[in-house]
Amino acid sequence: MEIIDSAVSDYLLAHSTSPDELLRELAEETAAAFPDEAEMQVSHDEGQFLTMLTRLVGARRAVEVGTFTGYSSICIARGMPADGHLLACDVSERWTSIARRYWQRAGLAHRIELRIAPAIETLRSLPAKPALDLAFIDADKVSYPLYYQEVVARLRSGGVLLLDNVLLRGRVVDAAFQREPYLTMRRLNDAVAGDDRVESVMLPLRDGVTVVRKR
Repeated sequence: MEIIDSAVSDYLLAHSTSPDELLRELAEETAAAFPDEAEMQVSHDEGQFLTMLTRLVGARRAVEVGTFTGYSSICIARGMPADGHLLACDVSERWTSIARRYWQRAGLAHRIELRIAPAIETLRSLPAKPALDLAFIDADKVSYPLYYQEVVARLRSGGVLLLDNVLLRGRVVDAAFQREPYLTMRRLNDAVAGDDRVESVMLPLRDGVTVVRKR
């Protein structure tokens, strides 16, 4: 299912702040190095959305679940103050070796801490107190409910969580798709909408982004 008409999509991209040369190079290198996985990288309008929301929230403490080659982490870190801290969670040294190079080039390496381990273990190792300002989840879909619960418990009041790919190419609304990722995402989307700890809005941005704010 095409969530947004391709002509409208092109128009949206053309009328969002353009990526700078560093982000363009990162996108190109990712596409060349990992052609089968390159679609996991956020688009430049979603990256701009991440930067803007980080700034609007005034985020100093953030977590990213699913770093890939570092595009989204750069966008988040750019929206943070000089003393901000972004914890980036991933399981691949191969993907994140590119991320590390671009963090250095962007002058953001001091703001980003990378942990190579299953993200659920990293999240559960964090202090239980609600201290996070912002979180971005863009990783394996069947684990989203686990990530969600661990992150929401650690968000401060007014903190924001973004869930990527909540529409799964529109297949979450088609009962013909019964594989686990679709079933899991449907259950999570229902759970978020009914979670009285938060308020949320689902946006048709790229593959669907839900913005969740802790009450």
